[in-house]
Amino acid sequence: MVELSNITKQHGSQVLFLDASMKVNPGEKVGLVGANGAGKTTIFRMILGEDRPDEGSVERPKRLTLGYFRQDFAEWRARSVLAETIAGAGPLADLGEELVTLEARLGDCDAPDYDAVIERYGEVQAQYSERGGYDLDARARSILSGLGFRDEEVDGPIGALSGGWRMRVQLARILLSRPELLLLDEPTNYLDIESIVWLESWLRDYPGAVLMTCHDRDVLNRVVRKVIEIDGGKFRTYTGDYDAYERARVLDAAQREAEYEKQQAMLEKELRFIERFKKQPSKASQVQSRAKKVEKIEKIEPPRRIVERTFGFRKPDRSGNDVLALKSVGKRYGNRSIHQGVSLMIRRTERWAIMGENGAGKTTLLKMMASALVPDSGEVVVGASVGLGYYAQHQMEQLDGTNSVLEELEAHAPRAGMGILRQLAGAFGFSGDDVDKPISVLSGGEKARLALAKMLYDAPNLLVLDEPTNHLDLTTKRALVKALSDYEGTIVFVSHDRAFLRALATRVVELTPEGPRVYEGSYDEYVKTVGREAPGLRA
Repeated sequence: MVELSNITKQHGSQVLFLDASMKVNPGEKVGLVGANGAGKTTIFRMILGEDRPDEGSVERPKRLTLGYFRQDFAEWRARSVLAETIAGAGPLADLGEELVTLEARLGDCDAPDYDAVIERYGEVQAQYSERGGYDLDARARSILSGLGFRDEEVDGPIGALSGGWRMRVQLARILLSRPELLLLDEPTNYLDIESIVWLESWLRDYPGAVLMTCHDRDVLNRVVRKVIEIDGGKFRTYTGDYDAYERARVLDAAQREAEYEKQQAMLEKELRFIERFKKQPSKASQVQSRAKKVEKIEKIEPPRRIVERTFGFRKPDRSGNDVLALKSVGKRYGNRSIHQGVSLMIRRTERWAIMGENGAGKTTLLKMMASALVPDSGEVVVGASVGLGYYAQHQMEQLDGTNSVLEELEAHAPRAGMGILRQLAGAFGFSGDDVDKPISVLSGGEKARLALAKMLYDAPNLLVLDEPTNHLDLTTKRALVKALSDYEGTIVFVSHDRAFLRALATRVVELTPEGPRVYEGSYDEYVKTVGREAPGLRA
């Protein structure tokens, strides 16, 4: 279907690909993985024809239909969510619009071109019906429902939505178009668990091919059956899901390491012989033979070792046993009651995962816990010796755009050494020259990671975290999970990442219309008890 053959691509002094080849076959579900900056987006752009390799070729059928979900999409029109979604159906949507126009013109029987309008109407109606146009509305509503939209939002204006929800509309447009090849760049970043589980099922059943990047290992495990890794300018292809890829990669790395060490030992032996006997005439022919042998050997490159990021928190001061108490807390927005009579007691070292359907008030509850929002009734009591750290997505707006990444960290922690600050920056994806980037040019994800790094450096003994893994790659997520697992304080968090929930939660509180339900134990125990992965899913 799509084949990249012996491609080489260089951006400035950086060589992204060197004589690299990969292939996506019809109907395959493929995960594209690699470090930040490895060239994943460039691959998408090459397949789309928006970019070209310096050498090599990109081959795809001329009439191949493509759908591309990208993170930088911002365009939208002043129409309803449903209309914007249906517009994504491309030529079929155009036929639908033409049909509406022709139907309006059919009312004017005296028009000089009336017969031509009737004839064209018949042609368009036949094409529209044959290609499933009359099911388009129902399919669009089904996809939007799967992505978390309520009925009133589907028919409401897209302009009333936040940026994250507009991204869901963009994803719905692409899914509705049902192209032969879906290119998905981090499609789960703005989705909750219910929508992620729905998307997993949709993609598994989708007959077309899928090439996707994703920082959610559960999604990769459930959807993809082939993984293409970008490593050192080359593509390595592995059969199976993400877990199978990780196991195979470890074996491959060990094999490459053994082959490299074996060759180095052989070369060292030959070079020692040459050096020892190069001045002895009786050994001249042997020395010359071995020198030619060494010269002709194709040298194995030193294996690239994947460096896991690590960051350890400074040990927080010990808090009292009763860390946070909510006593009959209530909150309303206008006529809508979000919380009513909520009472919870959070104790030292517990890790509470807050779960609930869209609109259940997860973020509102965290804000009240963090004293960022005052309850309308009841009270939130912070325990003795509690130092609170609160992370939410909007905190990236508080970064100083004139600072570099390193300057922002230094301003936040002036007594920390440069080594510690560089380690902190590296743990959250800022390595090498990235620490000198001005904050004003960082992407939204990079700003979010920097804000998270600042808060986590302080290591307060109570962390309130709202979607802390958004925009973090799998390597950084592992570092964060490890650091939080070793953290000696208390954590309350909201997350749509099931691996993160699985690794950390020791309590799960599910927000329901009847009030919060507390489940003792891990996220896996919660799933086993209720028979579903999230509150909005059927058992």
